[in-house]
Amino acid sequence: MSSSEVLKGDFGKILESCTGIAGPHQYKFPICDDDLDGLNASPEEKELRCKLAAVYRLVDFHGWSNNIFNHITVTVSEDCRQFLINPFGLMFYEVSASNLIKVDLEGNILERGSTDYGCFLPGWLLQSAVHAARPDLKCLIHVHTPAGTAVSAMKCGFLKCCQDALIAGEVAYHPYGGFNMDEAEVKSIAENLGPTAKVRLMASGNLDNVILPEELMLNKVQNVLHRDRKAGGGELTKGDKTMTVKEMRFEAAMRMLDNMGLKTGYKYKKMPKSFLEKRIS
Repeated sequence: MSSSEVLKGDFGKILESCTGIAGPHQYKFPICDDDLDGLNASPEEKELRCKLAAVYRLVDFHGWSNNIFNHITVTVSEDCRQFLINPFGLMFYEVSASNLIKVDLEGNILERGSTDYGCFLPGWLLQSAVHAARPDLKCLIHVHTPAGTAVSAMKCGFLKCCQDALIAGEVAYHPYGGFNMDEAEVKSIAENLGPTAKVRLMASGNLDNVILPEELMLNKVQNVLHRDRKAGGGELTKGDKTMTVKEMRFEAAMRMLDNMGLKTGYKYKKMPKSFLEKRIS
């Protein structure tokens, strides 16, 4: 056996161990931690901190994290010029409500949180570019999943070939420009993103064997989802219109984290009786 074959075999084992990274370590660090009380933050910001830290745990739980890299941000000011971001150096499962860093679009650190870690400059630049161009987007999730990376490298792009893809809505494309470190890159990101989301038609590969729904079906699915949001869950649920489907899915995710013992600090709108009984006991 050659040395290259040995190296390939060892590398494969490393990859296998990384894909199963979600594990017992997730139970060791509470999301709504004690240091949160010591921060000079409004109750609304503290609630957002808990939610954002919970999203970091969910991303890690599903195996979408990438060591200490990538970012999830949420705006915390009315003008959307300030947002929370993870401290560079922590794994996603180590992110808590208190150690998130508050920065602005100019790159100033407004609140360092409960650690002495800093902010990853390329990550901040990418997130700030999107937040500046699209203030209507309150939360941005940046991940490098194997599936997403593969699709981004395909000439045909993201195909609307199934229900999940139709639900995703419009997709904007931005060519890779290395680490995002200059104003030109920021401007380019904003232009490609557009006022809502911009679909750039890409040169398609051989799609003769792929069945794609018509554009009319895409619009139909998006219209139903839009009506559901406006009706407070009235389009996709029957009888009770107090919550949208997105809200119900998020609460289900928070219950999962609380059941894992991670103390999300989330204020539930609804609570299954069995879950209530478990919390009381």
